Amino acid sequence: MSNKKEISSFTPEELLSELRQRESKTLAKSKSNLSGFPAKEIFENLLESQKVIYGVDDRKEIFEIVESNILNNADSIVAIFNFDQIVSNGDGTSKLSTRSYKEAHRLCSEEPFLDQPVGPHCTGFLVAPDIIATAGHCINGTNFLMKRFVFGFQMINSSLPTLTISDKNIFKAIGIIDRRLEQTGSDYALIRLDRPVTGRKVLKLNQKEKIADNEDLYVIGHPSGLPKKFADGAKVRDNSASTHFVANLDTYAGNSGSPVFNANTHEVEGILVRGENDFVLVNGCARSLVCPSTGCRGEDVTRVSEFLDKVPKIIDPVNSLEERVANLEVSIQSFKSDFDELKALLKK
Repeated sequence: MSNKKEISSFTPEELLSELRQRESKTLAKSKSNLSGFPAKEIFENLLESQKVIYGVDDRKEIFEIVESNILNNADSIVAIFNFDQIVSNGDGTSKLSTRSYKEAHRLCSEEPFLDQPVGPHCTGFLVAPDIIATAGHCINGTNFLMKRFVFGFQMINSSLPTLTISDKNIFKAIGIIDRRLEQTGSDYALIRLDRPVTGRKVLKLNQKEKIADNEDLYVIGHPSGLPKKFADGAKVRDNSASTHFVANLDTYAGNSGSPVFNANTHEVEGILVRGENDFVLVNGCARSLVCPSTGCRGEDVTRVSEFLDKVPKIIDPVNSLEERVANLEVSIQSFKSDFDELKALLKK
């Protein structure tokens, strides 16, 4: 018979492993010492065992933020949609096509943001007037022409999302300046937009030294495709790799491409690219998993130094149109080549 004292003797790693085994249909039925405990009780104890570390969901709405440095940074974050999710209203605005967060992920009723819409699959941020940085796995030479970069997808208040966007805040990609995708290393892409972004600042990148161990961090992006969120209370957890660092950020799929900020300087330290699985199944519905600082794998952040030298230091307005045309021609040829290769493979 289960009791609080018995289940509390298990480590967070053991509790998580038991939940993962139960949700996997490929594994045999659990024979561990936790097999007699209900999944809900295991999950609740997993959360409780982590609260003393950082197991609290730190995500906040942008309208809840009052600090000007953070608000200014948030204004330069972009949501990456597919082109068919943008529907013109014919009046200089467009409607965002979204779906229910609850239904998209089969969420349990205890989850926050349950009734909000989800739409974008990734996040990006402004590093030059016409250049967006994001994760390399979010975009490639085959699909970039089908992406749309949307500023302003966020909650107006606790119940009202911004779903009608001015067309001046919606951008297309005309080329990929640089891209790298390594399974355990660098993961980034620099995207040239069809025109410069006005009225929003270019985010300041750390151009000096490697971030310090245990430095305080925050992130802004679109977790699970939700309207833009801010999350702080994080620190650098592992600073050893040359291409990236590991942090205990409250991030989800959809946060890929989000800028990770130094909480003291408000400079971008890197791009959120990889992390732990977002949810665990509990009695047929999904619950958010927030990992302890000593457990799970942590969240990987590609360092700014990996792409800093690819970001133009000076934008020449005289040559910008010619450069855009040249980039577009190269991009079209790249897209055609990838498309032809795909057609050939389908015929085999």
